[in-house]
Amino acid sequence: MKHQWKLIVALILGVVGAILDFALHMPHLTAIIIDIAALLMALSMLREIVMDLKAGHWGVDILAIIAVISTVAVNEFWAAWMILVMLTGGESLEDYATSQADKGLRSLLSNNPRLASKLVDGVVTEVKVDDLKIGDQVLVKPGSQVPVDGIILTGDSSFDESSLTGESVPVEKNVGDTIMSGSINGDAAITMQVTKLAKDSEYQTIVALVQSSEAAPAKFVKMADRYAVPFTIISLIIGISAWISSGDPTRFAQVMVVASPCPLLIAAPVALVSGMSSMSKNHIIIKSGTVLEKLSRAKTFAFDKTGTLTRNQLVIDRIVPETGIDKDELQILAASVEQASSHIIATSLVKATPKAKLHSVTDLEEVTGQGVRGKVAGKVVCVGKLSFVAPDKKLENINSTAIYISIDNKFAGYITFADQIRPETPDTISSLRTQGAQHIMMLTGDNSKVAQKVAAIAGVDDVRSSLLPAEKIAAVKGIKAENRPVVMTGDGVNDAPSLMAADGGIAMGAKGATAASESADAVIMVNDLSKVSDAVAIAKHTMKVANIDVLTAISIVILIEIVAFTGIIPAMAGAILQEVVDLITICLALLAKTTPKIMRNKKTTNLQKKTELRKIFS
Repeated sequence: MKHQWKLIVALILGVVGAILDFALHMPHLTAIIIDIAALLMALSMLREIVMDLKAGHWGVDILAIIAVISTVAVNEFWAAWMILVMLTGGESLEDYATSQADKGLRSLLSNNPRLASKLVDGVVTEVKVDDLKIGDQVLVKPGSQVPVDGIILTGDSSFDESSLTGESVPVEKNVGDTIMSGSINGDAAITMQVTKLAKDSEYQTIVALVQSSEAAPAKFVKMADRYAVPFTIISLIIGISAWISSGDPTRFAQVMVVASPCPLLIAAPVALVSGMSSMSKNHIIIKSGTVLEKLSRAKTFAFDKTGTLTRNQLVIDRIVPETGIDKDELQILAASVEQASSHIIATSLVKATPKAKLHSVTDLEEVTGQGVRGKVAGKVVCVGKLSFVAPDKKLENINSTAIYISIDNKFAGYITFADQIRPETPDTISSLRTQGAQHIMMLTGDNSKVAQKVAAIAGVDDVRSSLLPAEKIAAVKGIKAENRPVVMTGDGVNDAPSLMAADGGIAMGAKGATAASESADAVIMVNDLSKVSDAVAIAKHTMKVANIDVLTAISIVILIEIVAFTGIIPAMAGAILQEVVDLITICLALLAKTTPKIMRNKKTTNLQKKTELRKIFS
């Protein structure tokens, strides 16, 4: 713990002081040592206050400084020592609570695959995962973790993918199937071929996101600082009144000791870290603690359509070639050019085309938001929007998602896709409205008729279609102030700018590292849109706990101050009471790890649905 050493020093100081005071009868030397240590702590805090004031913030740390100085001034050196223990102990308690709340993230990091059993000419060699190259063959033993993404060459087995997808039931995998790093092999050894480097593989991608969030820790707003001015004024009024009414400055010191703001400063950080831990357990990675507050207050939610509101896999609906062009040839040429693209339409087309028939591509060129162009089998093939492929061509009555193809600069036809809405999409949109969303938008590059059809099923009323990436950004930035914060959710490369333009960006990152994941503030690591509403529910629950905790701490401290006003609480006892309040504050803050009510209800409803389905089919 980074602050534990301060507490140890303070305790050693107490032991030395006790020996000098009670064994060697040297109270004056004890007072000097403790007073110097206390004043050094006060100077350190004063420097932080000055920096806060320069940044335009007024904090409650001023009360801690007043408490230290007042106890030193009235020669209550043991009370001053207790304040030292209280402040350093509070920091240590915060460290401990944070480490408890952060267990899920650290568990994820500790399980990161590090070694692999590489096969070279039939001989197994232990190598570092980072040293594996694409095409290497790796033996995965029963019960072992898959080191990198790849495909099975030999053997059949079941794989536990719960740490990646949240699905607790093992998945059966056979020769030719893809397997993800981080999944656990069942009871049969398999041989796999590496298809992605370690840094690009699924589990390592999740770990990298967690590490990036740790490298740039949340800038926790000291929530107590919002109440700093009134709380400071009230505490000073009580302390000065106690001094005036009693005529004894010690009474002022007694009130200031219990007015020390340690529990107030602990409340919000511990609650926010607990909320981030809860997000992690639900397969949502938050890169910054401030995102929690934005999600909790979000009024507008904008969604990309393809791959976000709809499934990650489109189905070819129709292939419509021009006269003299074969359907199969049109599909093969288009799929060959699209092999290198990560867009959902491209991956759907490639997946639907036999691998053996795909050609290699040269001179490949991709225009973001428009299409791709490349040379295939000696022909220049262009695939994408009609305005990009054949701007002079006029086509009507195409009411579904489509790509257009030209061969050697001549329009060759088009392929349409059936867009399958995610089964959880309507419930997700409904849940967001229940939680206070005032405005829900769909931002898509697809045509209006297709977008309207999806929107009607999803329950989205504001549809913006045929948008380029720049127009998506303009739509996000154009949302009025009264409808902010705005949260954008997307999954593709072309969504990355919009995610950055929004107040909060959520990436559907189940398919691994993409520009969207890197640009977003939060990444959903499973292929489940309902995690967006879960993220909002957890954020609201966390902020509610944090606010209640801060207000509770303030109320308890003021009540103790009023009791201290009477003089029945000595300064030393007041400092001990502060430690009790610290513990209460931390226990309350850890409630942010509990499951929000709306999520518990959703789980109950899902369980009931599954039970009903079992009854129907049994």
